[in-house]
Amino acid sequence: MIRVLLVDDDALVRAGLSLMLDGTADIAVVAEAGDGREAVAAADAHHPDVVLMDLQMPHVDGITATRRLRARPGAPEVIVLTTFDTDENIVHALRAGASGFLLKDTPPAQIADAVARVAAGNPMLSPGVMRRLMDRTVAQTGAYERARTALAALTPREHDVAVAIANGRSNAEIARALLMSVTTVKSHVSSILTKLDLDNRTQIALLAHDADLV
Repeated sequence: MIRVLLVDDDALVRAGLSLMLDGTADIAVVAEAGDGREAVAAADAHHPDVVLMDLQMPHVDGITATRRLRARPGAPEVIVLTTFDTDENIVHALRAGASGFLLKDTPPAQIADAVARVAAGNPMLSPGVMRRLMDRTVAQTGAYERARTALAALTPREHDVAVAIANGRSNAEIARALLMSVTTVKSHVSSILTKLDLDNRTQIALLAHDADLV
């Protein structure tokens, strides 16, 4: 069962999401919070697997809350769920450690699918959105050089895995393409995260796009 924490300052939004997700097999809403400050306390108390996080909230906003949650041991995955889809918001959310970004008008079935995918360790940004955001990030001063320097720490095989992740491939797809076992792929992913001091696969993809490898 995937345990979900809902974070939104609108009680009606939380109620609608709770009703929808609790009616989905293998997903259970274990807690709700009205702002980012409450989210951290709720995560400590209920140990969710995935947090659905609003951005614009009083006291502590969603980006700050995401960063605080992802910095903690045993951190839950975070999906930002918002009405504000500017490039800046998406990039800030991903760099804070979010594994996904959805708009509040996303169909319920797609929200549930995103929760399942992120809980399984797979980011859920579409290739088109990822490409648009990474093009913007690459254009920032120094991003290319910093990314190339960081990726130079990887072995050739880890480098191949990082590029495959940036292309949106799952572990099984990477294993088939690179002729290795899924267990070996997972080992490479863990090594990449450790060497580059990253939190998740989305941040690996960001770095590969910064380096203009995709």
